[in-house]
Amino acid sequence: MNTLDLSPFYRSSIGFDQLASMLDSTLRSDNSGNGYPPYNIEVIDDNKYEITLAVSGFSEKDLDIQVENKALTVRGSKTEDKIERNYLHKGIAARAFERKFNLADYVEITSANLKDGLLTISLVKEIPEVMKPKRIDINASGNILDNQSDNKEAA
Repeated sequence: MNTLDLSPFYRSSIGFDQLASMLDSTLRSDNSGNGYPPYNIEVIDDNKYEITLAVSGFSEKDLDIQVENKALTVRGSKTEDKIERNYLHKGIAARAFERKFNLADYVEITSANLKDGLLTISLVKEIPEVMKPKRIDINASGNILDNQSDNKEAA
């Protein structure tokens, strides 16, 4: 397995300490060869996303969706069919599964819907107001406290 050298990234980035472990676990899980169930990740808008999983044969009670430690986990497990069946060919998979998706900071699940065998999970990234970019004015005196007291006296 090839290793990924992140040293150029770390030279110019601060606070991404856990990125390497997240990338490592993602690369390990992607190499497992388990493509079940198939899924799509779609960008709906600037900060809106949808994950759609093909879960044909699963009902709402067979599915479990959880978010913990910035990870979305979708699990599916079928209850045993009480009717004994004699298949000539069985091509519809109904095996248990677990899919994990890493979530960025401030990404929240807004809804989950099951329709026509597709589980759609809607997500939105809502950055708090204090985290949004803000313009910093440069004052002539060079002392921010002096500028703030001048503004209070003018008011």
